[in-house]
Amino acid sequence: MARNTITTGRQKLMERYEKYKDSGVEWIGEIPEHWNSDQLGWQGIFSASGIDKKTVKKEPLVKMINYTDIYGNDKQTLTAERKYMIVSCPETKRQNHQVNIGDLVFTPSSETIEDIGLSALVVEELIDTVYSYHVIRLQFINDFDVNFRKYLCNNNFVLSQFSKEAKGTTRQIIGRDVFKNINIVVPPKTEQTAISNYLDRKTVEIEKLISQKECLLELYEEEKIAIINQSVTGKLKIKNEKLKMKDSGIDWLGEIPEHWEVKKLKYVAKINPFKNNAVDKNLSELVVFLPMEKVSEDGSIDCEIKKPICNLYNGFTFFQKNDVIVAKITPCFENGKGAYLDNLETKLGFGSTEFHVLRANNNTNSKFLYFITKSELFMKIGEAFMTGAAGQKRVPTDFVSEFQVAFPKIEEQTQIVQHIEKETARIDVKIEKGKRLIALLKEYRTALISEVVTGKVKVV
Repeated sequence: MARNTITTGRQKLMERYEKYKDSGVEWIGEIPEHWNSDQLGWQGIFSASGIDKKTVKKEPLVKMINYTDIYGNDKQTLTAERKYMIVSCPETKRQNHQVNIGDLVFTPSSETIEDIGLSALVVEELIDTVYSYHVIRLQFINDFDVNFRKYLCNNNFVLSQFSKEAKGTTRQIIGRDVFKNINIVVPPKTEQTAISNYLDRKTVEIEKLISQKECLLELYEEEKIAIINQSVTGKLKIKNEKLKMKDSGIDWLGEIPEHWEVKKLKYVAKINPFKNNAVDKNLSELVVFLPMEKVSEDGSIDCEIKKPICNLYNGFTFFQKNDVIVAKITPCFENGKGAYLDNLETKLGFGSTEFHVLRANNNTNSKFLYFITKSELFMKIGEAFMTGAAGQKRVPTDFVSEFQVAFPKIEEQTQIVQHIEKETARIDVKIEKGKRLIALLKEYRTALISEVVTGKVKVV
């Protein structure tokens, strides 16, 4: 390869600068000869606000930039249209910590080192808007192109320094001194403008492709839901013979196959069965413990946590292998959190009290029961029956027990389960392929930004 060209991901050959020099920083390497390497602390003033999420009477109300406004913010910008948390703070803090166009706001702590040190740029006037004690602000005093600032630190060469300096056990943290000592690359201002314009164009192109692929994934997920809905309500013909239908007598269920019955879930499964006769509460035997975060929306479970039965018997939900669990609390229920526990690593286990447990009887296929709980009818009607305060609503046991389903014989249940698994597996292959492509596009975007802002390629 010629000295003055380089490839970046799927990009065509890109030009390099004529002359390079050692940046003096190992993980940055060479930079263009006329560029500078510097430390972040020399570019401006870092400050923390100490403003929390409380609202105190007689204090002025303000909008507050929080950790969640930076983390997951693909555009890396803070605009007026974004919905910020409303809190109160003393007038002096409102004045001292009002954000301005051109400010960078960072995440100085995170659960993982990969998310630490992320930043977002204030690109519009944000009236009466401050930043929380969970983040840190950089006000620039050096003359930087405003738009270039969002790329200054959101690149692999800088983020890797944040990761290396992070300290902590349950939560990773970096102090203000660490921010000041972070090494950066500083091109001339005219080139900063050209670089940011180029990266804006390229990232928009990449994000458009990512958005298209994500929309396609949503369509695939909708197709899976449709297959489950049609299958468990008898609307989908599994065999070749013509189905004779009858009125179910239930408005939302409509017609069902003539030989199916309408039954309440409590007659085909035990709902939240008692544990008294199933296990000795004094045993020290280790069993799986499933908090809510160890159960995924796709039905997979993580069995890594194991605790003694005697420590879990009182105060936690009990279940056995091949049971079905369903989240009862919002928003986990609406998001479809639940699982068929066929791969539970111990014969029995315990989990969050925010799970309902369904145990199939002898005439019920457990996987068919699981697909009923994943159906749109069960989810949507369950949402309507939720009780409790906003944000903490729960699906009551009575709803699950009294929910009416269309029910075939167990042999046909098994055929339906096999059909759903076959069709959803076909779609899952497409989903996985789409996810890999999205991951590659995101990697390419990250690599492109890093290569350009450190001068490995020339775009001006």
